[in-house]
Amino acid sequence: MTKVLDVITIGRAGVDLYGAQIGGRLEDMGSFEKYIGGSPTNIACGSARLGLKTALISRVGDEHMGRFILEQLAREGVSTEGVKIDPERLTALVILGIRDDTQFPLIFYRENCADMALCEDDIDEAFISSARAVVVTGTHLSHPRTEAAVVKALELARKHGLRTALDIDYRPNLWGVAGHGDGESRFVESAKVTARLQASLHYFDLIVGTEEEFHIAGGSTDTLAALGAVRAVSKATLVCKRGPLGAVAFQDAIPDSLDKGQTGQGFSIEVFNVLGAGDGFFSGLLRGWMTGEDWPTSLKYANACGAFAVSRHGCTPAYPSFEELQFFLKRGVVRPDLRNDAELEQLHWSTTRHTRVNGDWSTMRVFAFDHRMQLEQMDGFTLPKGAAFKQLCLDAALRVQAGRGGYGILCDNRIGRSALHRASGTGLWIGRPAEWPGSRPLALEPELGLDCGTLGEWAGEDVVKVLCFCHPDDDKQTRAAQEATVKRLFEAARRNRLEFLLEIIPSKVGTTDETTVATLIHQFYAAGIYPDWWKLEPMTSRKGWANAIAAIEEHDRHTRGIVVLGLDAPEEELAASFEIAAGFDLVKGFAVGRTIFGDVARRWFAGELADAAAVDEMATRYARLCGIWDAARVKAREAA
Repeated sequence: MTKVLDVITIGRAGVDLYGAQIGGRLEDMGSFEKYIGGSPTNIACGSARLGLKTALISRVGDEHMGRFILEQLAREGVSTEGVKIDPERLTALVILGIRDDTQFPLIFYRENCADMALCEDDIDEAFISSARAVVVTGTHLSHPRTEAAVVKALELARKHGLRTALDIDYRPNLWGVAGHGDGESRFVESAKVTARLQASLHYFDLIVGTEEEFHIAGGSTDTLAALGAVRAVSKATLVCKRGPLGAVAFQDAIPDSLDKGQTGQGFSIEVFNVLGAGDGFFSGLLRGWMTGEDWPTSLKYANACGAFAVSRHGCTPAYPSFEELQFFLKRGVVRPDLRNDAELEQLHWSTTRHTRVNGDWSTMRVFAFDHRMQLEQMDGFTLPKGAAFKQLCLDAALRVQAGRGGYGILCDNRIGRSALHRASGTGLWIGRPAEWPGSRPLALEPELGLDCGTLGEWAGEDVVKVLCFCHPDDDKQTRAAQEATVKRLFEAARRNRLEFLLEIIPSKVGTTDETTVATLIHQFYAAGIYPDWWKLEPMTSRKGWANAIAAIEEHDRHTRGIVVLGLDAPEEELAASFEIAAGFDLVKGFAVGRTIFGDVARRWFAGELADAAAVDEMATRYARLCGIWDAARVKAREAA
């Protein structure tokens, strides 16, 4: 059978609730960050980020947390074909905290959880045979039902010539030899656990664990003796993790010193959070093992991925992309607290942000109705009527979208709150404005707070959009003030893991030429602002677009792209501007508003147009613009 997968992992799938406060007791944590979790789940995601084709076999509950795991796996590029939905059990939860560099309290909520109901019937032979390797983690050897499922998968793996690997991943309280309050414990001696583990060790080609984990697998607290005991029942390559001393691999007989094993380059970094570091390590090891690298290279990958994990908050979110890993290995450690390395963090963000929201945004057809001032100035406007009109705008957008990808909206919270909230989860790309309308120098919506703290209340799929009226001829004071405001908002967006769209309109400030927009782009990057999206006014020459795109790509090769704004232009003018812009791949589409809704809004507020007619007219105009853009793109690509 064709091997469509590199690795299938089997075992735990849960949700990690990580304490957001650092340095305190878990009892005192006031807020939590939600991440995907569970060792095999983390490994599947971490390996996918490194370019392997991965899948998970597990179970999740038929509820919100189960759906979160399925959606997040899909965003990470992990196949969910082997994940069953359990209608009777809840998805597992873990609550974790970072007390200091040695204490990481955690509580497992896994009583009769979904993933521990995994059984032999959940193991499909055709699915197993579609992969090159199976990876098992230790917890699922702790219960007869899950152990039977794992053994079936391993026997099928042997039958079909797959590689097999074990992450010992010993958690005493998940084996019932420590209490609920001892989730942090990594080692409790147990002859019973040792016997259960040793009954399965002969199945594996690769076994990975810390010294303490080999102690439990080998039944001895002497590491060399424990490794020898494991070797007596398994021919696997044994990889022993030694914390700051790195890791060693033993392919054959166990020598008389751990220092005589094969090693890989290590990295001296600050220990911030050890939770999930082993899963990051295993992901890097798999990248080397599955691509034919030697053990020193594979261990170098593993050590580097472990270094990323211990320096960042969370487990899976901390793991690097393969591009990030390569960059780090080439450049080296600049500062030991990797999460505060600005260059590295920008690369991490830009190469993993696809895991934040669903959707393929290679094409952007955006209906922008985030306007506030323009509506407030219309005859008949009231706040309730404004909110009702924006609901009609959303109705039109959803009608045109019809469940398809590549469509979006811009909608504000001040007038359009009900529409903004209703749009969540519809599959639309959602941008949300942050600027005070028409302000120059730039001011932000008061609801954001002086520190932009209320971004913490925004939905995770919302994109922070800010419009700045600026020009290269601005005086130093104006430029500095506006850049400071944009940077404050940008940094707050990043803290809250929200994407950021910067809209610039120089033509409203002064005269423009083919270099104006490019000059502004250089200035914002020089100020340390790296937008995920740019929203630019239409340019009348290819040279102007080429200059702007060259400016973006000089600073950020990973930007999401550009959308073209409308400025209330007639449809014919927009069509002409689309023809030019569509010739550049970095221009993903448009974000147009008043061309679609302007005249409709004036008649609707005046009582001259009924709701249904307003929706019909806006949907027709929006659909027509989408068609114009799509046709322009096709024409440009055919010409190329």
